[in-house]
Parts: sequence; C-alpha cells; structure tokens
Amino acid sequence: MSNPKFLHYFPWALIAIVAFIFLQSLPYKFSGHEETQIIFMTIGNWMASIGLPSVISDNFGAYGGYLIGSLELIAVILLVIPKTRFWGALLGLALMSGAIFFHLFTPLGVVRVIDDAGNTDNGILFTMACIAWISNAILVYLNRPKKV
Repeated sequence: MSNPKFLHYFPWALIAIVAFIFLQSLPYKFSGHEETQIIFMTIGNWMASIGLPSVISDNFGAYGGYLIGSLELIAVILLVIPKTRFWGALLGLALMSGAIFFHLFTPLGVVRVIDDAGNTDNGILFTMACIAWISNAILVYLNRPKKV
C-alpha cells in the first residue's frame, strides 16, 4: 500500500539533497577558491596529458569551476519547477556522471588533495557526487515523460 504523503514529499527530499550539494559548492566555484583551482587545474592538466588541445585543457582548468557551477545552478532552478524537473534532473545526472568519471579515471582521485599543504577531503566530494547522482537518477525516473 502506497502512502500519498510519502509520494508527495519524497521527490522534494531528493531535490533538497541535490540543491544542498550543488548550492553549497557555488561560493567555492564562483570565488576561485584554492580547492576549486586545484580540482579544475588537475583535470585541465590531465586533459592536456591525453592530447586534448590547449584551448580546451587550459580553459577548463581556468574557467571550469564557473562553467560547472553555472550549470549546477541551472539544474537546481529547473528541479524546483515541476514542469522542468525532468530536465533539471537530467542535467544534474549528466554533471554528476562527469564528476564521478573525473574522480575515478583521472589523477583527481576519489580522495583528493584540497590545499597546497597536501591535506585531503577523505573522499567527501566523491561521496556527495554519488549521492547527487543517485538522487538525480531517481528524479529522472520519477519525472520521465509519460507515454500517451
């Protein structure tokens, strides 16, 4: 037996999780914080090492935080609007798929360095990416276009 209140509040709980994860990182991404610089320069350097043109690798290293932060903000806005929720969840899922890829398959790593002193985040950022990925995947499913 399904609980209608649960079905009403469950998607909002998932949206709150995604919004928290995405929005709490925006001040770091938009201010050029040291952690953000380390993350995106690491990925940019990796892109250069696999032969991507410097216009891509250098710009991603320098401006990737602004790009990803802007897309995460757009995803949150789309998520809170019921008519665009599917698209917000799909964008969030794509962004977190990229984040998980970069954590697993590049020098960024699951446990990443957060400052010049070599301190790490103990995998918190990767864990949050996984939680956001799962939440967005469920929201994509719940809000998928219905066949007529």
